[in-house]
Amino acid sequence: MTALENTQLAQLIDHTLLKPEATRADVDALAREAEALGTYSICVSPSMLPVETSVKVATVCGFPSGQHAPAIKAAEAADSAAKGADEIDMVLNVGLARSGDFAAVEAEIRAVREAAPAPVVLKVIIESAALDDAQIVGVCEAAERASADFVKTSTGFHPAGGASEHAVALMRQTVGDRLGVKASGGIRTREAAEAMVVAGASRLGLSSSKAILEGGTGSGY
Repeated sequence: MTALENTQLAQLIDHTLLKPEATRADVDALAREAEALGTYSICVSPSMLPVETSVKVATVCGFPSGQHAPAIKAAEAADSAAKGADEIDMVLNVGLARSGDFAAVEAEIRAVREAAPAPVVLKVIIESAALDDAQIVGVCEAAERASADFVKTSTGFHPAGGASEHAVALMRQTVGDRLGVKASGGIRTREAAEAMVVAGASRLGLSSSKAILEGGTGSGY
């Protein structure tokens, strides 16, 4: 694969600000920067909705631990959709995945899907660094059965780590071209971003989008 042009790479990016100390002014600045860079979307905390911007608006659900009751995740997703979120990135209950209860994984994803139906895009954050390969496959299959649109590597907040090329490739192998794959967490250089695309990512979660697009090194999410 040849190197992506800036406009091509930008259109894969969810320009992200999920720091708990972020202010409304920070989010407004993020939106203006996303518009200037030409990113696909911004991704912000649900408390910041609605956001006025010309790019898509994504938010998170059950963030960052995923240890919320399915009904709470569903209610949060419904509220975000009502406030204009185009996309919702829900955090999987990783404990369910680690214990092999993929029926429960599917049920909680389905609850969120029903609360925020299409055309809202639903991404499932699986915390791939905290799972073994069989568990990654199991949660990706559950996400597809529950009618999610994407599987996503990481919140960027888990101590086990963020995205890896191996996880992205395995996720892509599992869902084929039927679902999107989003790589997020610890992607801080253009080289790393492009490597995730080569591995199979169709979306990237980045907080240092400007630095990465300019070929520098970012920090944070």
